Amino acid sequence: MTDRPAAAAPSGGWRQATIHELDHPTPRGVRLRLDVPDRVDHLPGQHYVLRLRAPDGYVAQRSYSVASAPSDPLIELFVERLEDGEVSGYLAEVAAPGDTLEVRGPIGGWFVWRGDIPAVGIAAGSGVVPLVSMLRHAIHTGRPELLRLAVSARTMPELAYAEELEAHGTLIATTRAANPAGRPTGRLTANELAELVHDEAVYFVCGSAAFAETVSDLIVDAGVAPERIRVERFGPSG
Repeated sequence: MTDRPAAAAPSGGWRQATIHELDHPTPRGVRLRLDVPDRVDHLPGQHYVLRLRAPDGYVAQRSYSVASAPSDPLIELFVERLEDGEVSGYLAEVAAPGDTLEVRGPIGGWFVWRGDIPAVGIAAGSGVVPLVSMLRHAIHTGRPELLRLAVSARTMPELAYAEELEAHGTLIATTRAANPAGRPTGRLTANELAELVHDEAVYFVCGSAAFAETVSDLIVDAGVAPERIRVERFGPSG
């Protein structure tokens, strides 16, 4: 994506994290703020694995993108509660501040943004989380103009980090109800995505497999070279 080789992305091993804060900012969302001793600082776009152990020895683990900026002293994760989700259900109904969790991270070297080149982020549902990390990093470094965002959700109350995204001027599409900006209900359109195209940008697309495929096709049709697109597929999304 750039003329110079990128340094390897940071990575970290297993650690014991303590839940510093836990709340439920959306109907199905859980926001965790974790104190991770001796952590390795992440890059925006990386994720952590969270592992739970049952008394009988059963182990379940899931990966969650980081929402916090590298400068944040805590690691912030946003978890969407899934039907029959072993880990998400525990975090939504049982976990509490002061509890300890096993975590491993940061992980990932492809879907990362260092904040030094223009970027366009397009996401749906919980796919907005890594884009929030990018946004917070851009604001911390004083370069928010490098990042342009478009996101999709069923409704505004279901959109994680809605206030932060709105404050940045993010294009927000809602598919079940009109949003406060007055945009008609419906998915992101080809014309809207074409307006985000920037000749020097790298593109981060995050959401369900169907969303990622559709958006990637639309921005390629708008003139974006496929090698400039980085995709991360999530579970259910808006």
